[in-house]
Amino acid sequence: MNDHNHDLDELQMELLSFEGRGYHCSQILLLMALRQTGGERNDDLVRAMGGLSLGLGHSNGTCGALLGGACLLGYYAGKGADGETEHPAFRLMVRRLAEWFRDYACAGESTLCGDILDKHGRGRCGALVRSVWIKSMELLMENGIDPADAPPAFDHSVI
Repeated sequence: MNDHNHDLDELQMELLSFEGRGYHCSQILLLMALRQTGGERNDDLVRAMGGLSLGLGHSNGTCGALLGGACLLGYYAGKGADGETEHPAFRLMVRRLAEWFRDYACAGESTLCGDILDKHGRGRCGALVRSVWIKSMELLMENGIDPADAPPAFDHSVI
């Protein structure tokens, strides 16, 4: 398996680059995955991820970093086509990410975007995205998915 540890400065620079170009938390996570896997730019996917920004389309719902993290796990481990099945640990990975986000990234406080912004402002967003990226990569590797491989990187069975 390749070494996927990023120098924090390199990771932070990548996050800032995307943020500086106007992308939201959920979009940044998938843009990073596309870049990491060497995948082609997918404007439709990036555009769709924008619907999760600022708590589900600016509704102050669940934080876009958490929602984007769940989508990031789905990008690697979810069902994407006829004849595929999701990775056996996919739902567990998403559940573990959500629990970790609530308990550690948000320190047991609200996971709602509006609540996070009210308490911390947008300055907290970059740290949350970075943390979600790192945790998602850990979850993938723990479950035998190499984040450098273009999905799907596991054996699928026909439905």
